Parts: sequence; C-alpha cells; structure tokens
Amino acid sequence: MTRVLAGIDVGGTNTKVVLATAALQVVDRIDLPTPAHAGGAAIVASALGAVSGLLESHRASLAGVGIGAAGVVDAATGTVLVTGNSFTGWAGYGVTEAVTQALGVPATLDNDVNAFLLGEIAAGAVVGERNVLGMTLGTGVGGALVLDGTLFAGPRGAAGEIGHVPGFGDGLCTCGQHGHLETIAAARGMADRYEAVTGRRLPVHAIADAARAGDPEAASVFRTAGWGIARGILLTAGILDVTTVVIGGGVARSWDLLAPAIEAAIAAEPPVSGAAIRVEPALLGSDAVALGAAAQVRARVLDAELA
Repeated sequence: MTRVLAGIDVGGTNTKVVLATAALQVVDRIDLPTPAHAGGAAIVASALGAVSGLLESHRASLAGVGIGAAGVVDAATGTVLVTGNSFTGWAGYGVTEAVTQALGVPATLDNDVNAFLLGEIAAGAVVGERNVLGMTLGTGVGGALVLDGTLFAGPRGAAGEIGHVPGFGDGLCTCGQHGHLETIAAARGMADRYEAVTGRRLPVHAIADAARAGDPEAASVFRTAGWGIARGILLTAGILDVTTVVIGGGVARSWDLLAPAIEAAIAAEPPVSGAAIRVEPALLGSDAVALGAAAQVRARVLDAELA
C-alpha cells in the first residue's frame, strides 16, 4: 500500500486537499467549499472527509497531515489564534490535536504564507534555497522568511510581514494604518488606485487586461506595484542579506506587467553587498500552500521515525 502525505489549504471560501508522495509528487487533489462559519470542528471534519475519500480511492496509507491556514496561528500548539471575519469559531480551535485524534497520525499547522514558501522551496521555483523571502500578492500582501533553511517567525510571530512596511504613500491599509506596501501592491489597493484616477472600479485582472491594451492609467498601477514590491525586496536584502525571492498570489499572474518594473527598480538601486537579486514567480500555483504543509509534516514524520 502506497504511503502518502496529506496537505490541506484552508481558505475562507475553499479548502484544497492534496495527497502527495514523500517526494511531494501530487497523487491527487480535491477542492471543496469551506464551512467557514460552522466552527472549527466542522472545518476540520470537512477537510478530513476529503482526505479519507482520496485515501480510499487510491488505496493509500497516511503518514501525516499538514495544514496551512490564513490568519495568525501558533504552530507549536497547532492552534489558530486570530482570523478574519470570514471565519466563525476557527480562532482558538486546536487543529492538530483534532486531526491526530481523528486519524492517528502526526499533524502540523502553520500560516498559509509560510506554507506557500515552504512549498516553493521544496518543489517549486526556489528548490533547495536556504535563505528566501516569500511574498503573496492577493487581497493583501503576505510575507514569510526562511533563514538558513528554517522558517523565521520572529519573537512575536510577525517576521516577514512585508505587506505592512510603511513608506508607500498615504493610502489607507486594511490594517487601519496608512501607506503600507499593501496599499499599492495588493489587489484591493490596486483597484482603489485605478478607481481614484479613472472613476471606474475594476478587478485586478481587468486592470491587467486594460494595461496590455494600452490604458496608461492601468499600466501605471502595475508600474507602481512593481516599484513597491522591489522596494520591499531591497529592504529585505539590505537588512537580512536575503537576495532570493519568490512571489505568488493572484496579482502575480500578471507577471508580464510586474516583472519589468521590479527589475528596473532593483537595477537602479542594487544592494550594497553587490549580490545579484533573484526574483522568481511561483511555480506551484494553487497547490503551493497544501504542498508546503505536506513538506512540513514530512519533516515531522521523518524526525519521529529517526528518533
């Protein structure tokens, strides 16, 4: 019987479940609606039902379950600490304890951006890199850091929060403060900027289409976003000497519009170290968080077996 890992990406709307080999090759995957307002037990039960169905379908045995979840989590205890208003009864829920009790295997929990970065290092755009900044450009801007091969959370768990670095104008951020990177490089902030100039509110993919069709205001939105992303990268390079970056999320699907601005800004002000900065678009797409979570529990399983 094939031994597999399960990776689960719990989002406010959808949950993705992936079965993967120990080498992180995807065996199968399934997407299902997240019962986000039914409480932690229902969210976990829904995901584990999908895991069980996939295991039965492939006649596989389970070695461990890794979960990536939006919000603030305590990875040590496997508990969700803080979530947005898209969830009810998820904060405070002991996720890994519930999974282990249900399935009898090791389980891990981490923030979804951390899991995204681990996935891209394990099987994506920056395989094998030991010092990496990960950025996700979605509704907001998420960030994560791996230093010397290990996730670096910082003393209060806020390391890598590049989206909330100030100095990017005076736009109102989702956190309530002003001028954060998120206000110019996230989907919501980009839509705000386009609307402020044109009077029309478009989703970011439509702004991208307009930019490609020659709309100068749409092109300016992407140039500004790329400039801001580059500034965040240069700050990280200057402070931590981290010069490898992987960028994912919905906004990054318009890489053809972002990359020239990122490259130009970095070329204009290279890091004082003289090191080349490597910036890669993510390769794993919607599998990244689930595969990163699977990679995390793989390490836990291997540690247990070697002990």
